[in-house]
Amino acid sequence: MSAGHMGRAALILAATVLGSFCVSVTASEAQRYNFRFVRHARDAPLVSYYNYIVVGGGTAGCPLAATLSEHSRVLLLERGGLPYGNRNVSSEYHFADALADTSPLSPAQRFVSEDGVVNARARVLGGGSCLNAGFYTRASSGYVRASGWDHRLVNASYRWVERALVFRPAVPRWQCALREGLLEAGITPDNGYTLEHVPGTKIGGTIFDRRGRRHTAADFLRKAHPRRLTVFLHATVSRILFRRVEGAAKPVAYGVVFTDPLGVQHHVYLRRGGAKNEVILAAGTLGSPQLLMLSGIGPRLHLERHGIRTVHDQPGVGQGVADNPMNSVFVPSPIPVALSLVQVVGVTRFGSFIEGVSGSQFGIPLHGHGAARHAARNFGMFSPMTGQLGTVPPRERTPEAMRRAAEVMRRLDRRAFRGGFILEKILGPLSTGHIELRSTDAHANPAVTFNYFRDPRDVERCVRGIEAIERVVRSRAFSRFTYANHTAMEAVFRRAAGMAYFPVNLLPRHPRDTRPLQQYCRETVMTIWHYHGGCHVGGVVDQDYRVMGVQGLRVVDSSTFKYSPGTNPQATVMMLGRYMGLRILKERWIRKGAEEKH
Repeated sequence: MSAGHMGRAALILAATVLGSFCVSVTASEAQRYNFRFVRHARDAPLVSYYNYIVVGGGTAGCPLAATLSEHSRVLLLERGGLPYGNRNVSSEYHFADALADTSPLSPAQRFVSEDGVVNARARVLGGGSCLNAGFYTRASSGYVRASGWDHRLVNASYRWVERALVFRPAVPRWQCALREGLLEAGITPDNGYTLEHVPGTKIGGTIFDRRGRRHTAADFLRKAHPRRLTVFLHATVSRILFRRVEGAAKPVAYGVVFTDPLGVQHHVYLRRGGAKNEVILAAGTLGSPQLLMLSGIGPRLHLERHGIRTVHDQPGVGQGVADNPMNSVFVPSPIPVALSLVQVVGVTRFGSFIEGVSGSQFGIPLHGHGAARHAARNFGMFSPMTGQLGTVPPRERTPEAMRRAAEVMRRLDRRAFRGGFILEKILGPLSTGHIELRSTDAHANPAVTFNYFRDPRDVERCVRGIEAIERVVRSRAFSRFTYANHTAMEAVFRRAAGMAYFPVNLLPRHPRDTRPLQQYCRETVMTIWHYHGGCHVGGVVDQDYRVMGVQGLRVVDSSTFKYSPGTNPQATVMMLGRYMGLRILKERWIRKGAEEKH
């Protein structure tokens, strides 16, 4: 046997073993959570038929599929696995480990934007709700009006989401000090605990319960009709199928093709029933534009360069993509600080949102046996292991730079990492970019350009946000968690590091940092994982989220957003899944009634 054949045989054997392992894990976990309708893609029939095919079991896809299953047969296709039983997903103490995991089975798939900023996209049932810091807050009433949504149905959909997985956080002292510091810095009024998006300082909701256990969008599937919903995991959709129908002016979507981990192709078709049945993309900001282009919907010249036959020339696909730029400041504390993820937010009137995270993942040992060992290799969501290198300009954030920064942090005295990060995120943003195909491989990441801070108004918002953070750090309320002056604070790091290089941002206002704040913002930009756009309403989809130029196809996810909603988008993405599920079912019954009348 040739070396090539031997290698291919080894890959097939490995995939078979891996597939068997995934099936056993999926079966046991699905039974535990009463998900009898969840199966491995390898067990899928080669041909099947459904009323609705939902591509992407993420933050929007899960509530959408659960809602549609109330009255129709629905297939939900997810390229990742189950979130349950994975400590990195379920535990508040370990959530950053998922972002740092670059293995093929990780729930987070790493990508690096063309700007040089390291990022991640979800690859797990439940999507981004399995990877984020848990903060839950609604969109503003102005955002709802601008989106043209039904206000009453929006509120009902938010409440449906919140009954299932939103909790009021137990706010530790560091977060309380941040809240008081924000108020002292002039970010008023004090709005207390609220899920509403309002100017001032507030405590928001969280999807972590009091035991630190994460609840995700996958939990919505418990509300699904168990005999009308089928979920296939590890199912990667490669293209949407279109055909010309007599009497139809546009190409009609009639199914999809997906592959299982063994490379076997499966065809899923919409059941006979005319315009009532649909394919719905909920694959996210990267996945939905990518799949549209792979299926022949996108800019004609770009598709032709990749040998893709154009179904509909749509220049807007992949355009208007944005990632809210984030800049963070590490604030060392002279005393130990408890773990807290995002709980408090300052909604400024100048277009910047200020939040904070603190505690044990920055070097204070975790609870239980082996805690010190874990702390020595993980420094939380702002770690080199997650690609967040605040002191390294974006283009220089290479794998070698990440390795070097991680090694420096391993050598530091853990006491140097007492404290937390205060971060600011830009509203909007106004700077946008685009997504393009790298190849026709549906498993590969597309090329993403965000053009961070291209619009100077975003830069000025960042500058004002950093200045507000400085006021918080200097506030009387926050003084317990800061050193008396910069000299004392920096001395801790210099003694601990024993070297000039330090991979975590401190406040820029110190003698050795002579950069203008505008330059500081550009050089220390990071992602907050709130990217959106690529299938804008009015550009690619209409007000009912139908893809323009074809029939039988919609997009329901964050790729339709022109701006990120609220301070954190997950609440609105979940709401949109429920909202559009109800809207689609209503349309179905109206059509059915009209057909019966005729």
